Amino acid sequence: MVQTPEKPTNKLPPSRHEFADVIHRLEAGGSMLPDTPENLKQIIGIYKAYAVPMDFYWRNLLYIAERVFLNPLPFFKYFLPQEYLELHNHYAGDDAELRVWRGRATAHPELLAFIEKGETIKMPKLLHHLFHDRINMEFAEACMRAMFWHRGMGGKFDPYLDTPEYKANADRAIRAYFQGNPLMLGLYKLFPDMFIEQCRQMSYYANLGLFWEVMAPVFFEMSDLYDEGKITTVPEAMNFLVNGIFAVANRPIYHHVYIRGECYEIIPKSQGFVWLYEAALPYVEAVFYRTAPFRGTKSYNAQARQIPDNQADFHYGILYADVFPVGTAGIPPTLLMQDMLHFLPPYLVEEYKQYCRGEDDMLIQLGVSFQRSMYNVTSAVIQALRTALHYPLDDPEPEHLQANRDFFEAQLNRFTRPDYGIRDAARLGDVQRQDYR
Repeated sequence: MVQTPEKPTNKLPPSRHEFADVIHRLEAGGSMLPDTPENLKQIIGIYKAYAVPMDFYWRNLLYIAERVFLNPLPFFKYFLPQEYLELHNHYAGDDAELRVWRGRATAHPELLAFIEKGETIKMPKLLHHLFHDRINMEFAEACMRAMFWHRGMGGKFDPYLDTPEYKANADRAIRAYFQGNPLMLGLYKLFPDMFIEQCRQMSYYANLGLFWEVMAPVFFEMSDLYDEGKITTVPEAMNFLVNGIFAVANRPIYHHVYIRGECYEIIPKSQGFVWLYEAALPYVEAVFYRTAPFRGTKSYNAQARQIPDNQADFHYGILYADVFPVGTAGIPPTLLMQDMLHFLPPYLVEEYKQYCRGEDDMLIQLGVSFQRSMYNVTSAVIQALRTALHYPLDDPEPEHLQANRDFFEAQLNRFTRPDYGIRDAARLGDVQRQDYR
């Protein structure tokens, strides 16, 4: 388990960085988010509210990747079968590979209750779906598409999707899936690259599903520990995430498809792709930092120069989002905010009632809390990378401490660039203030 010291010996002069206070806090083992009781309450409450729909997201993503696959008319892909609601999470329950959460391995009770009744009354699934009285899987798919669009962010998973081996595995699965369907097999013969590209997207469905399968029990456990009085500070919450990152870093990332009772390993576990490098880091990069501008706010015309020429410079993720309820699946994540609204713990509902102008405003407050919580998650990723790539925070060598500082400053430089309005969009300065609501 990774432990960060509370008071390392600082042998360096004060940082001259624009966010020097945040740099010093990171050097002391803290988070980018200030350590206040209200911040802790907000982020833990959001982790709980996020974990319940996330328990649906990961199950549905795997269902789509493994069963729906290349169905050309997937009208019922959000209708999760009982088999996947009862699918055991590998990090919860008595039979867990590594028990992160002390709760149940099958779908969360609050999730099951919401699936049955929604916001209205108990009625057939189709009516719940048509009335949009359901978990908004569109948000999960928006995150997947962000990862798929921002390809090539390190690791071995993404390059593998372009290898002859992957194409051969995909070919076997595609031919098996459309066996007895001469029309689709004929289209596959005419447009093989289109089908392979759809298969790559399905592999990203599996990637994100396996990523969130880990994060849901992590967030559930953090909520339980907070309720028990065992997480009392923001750094403790961050350190729990850091420890979790290292504990599950090597969980396999793979893509299996089940067709008429037979398993086709499009990305076999034997490839050795692991959770940290092939799922977690690409997810943080694509969703927290990059994504894409909210439609209608920026021109993609090259001559307009309203967005960066390089996708690596995109800065439209939740760390930069102007949180307002626009009803979109992407960033700002209104559909996720709506999902989390159903599962807020009572203490967070009471917190919002002190500041809200009504239920619509509660969505905004919830979105800002989500932003704070993701800055804390990003801090955990930064501290984990510092642990893996650099030196302990209490290292006695000044040059090692300087290397740590250079690393922290490089990470925070992503929020200070003036080009394309990056500095203005970044919310790092806002989350330092308690009155940011």
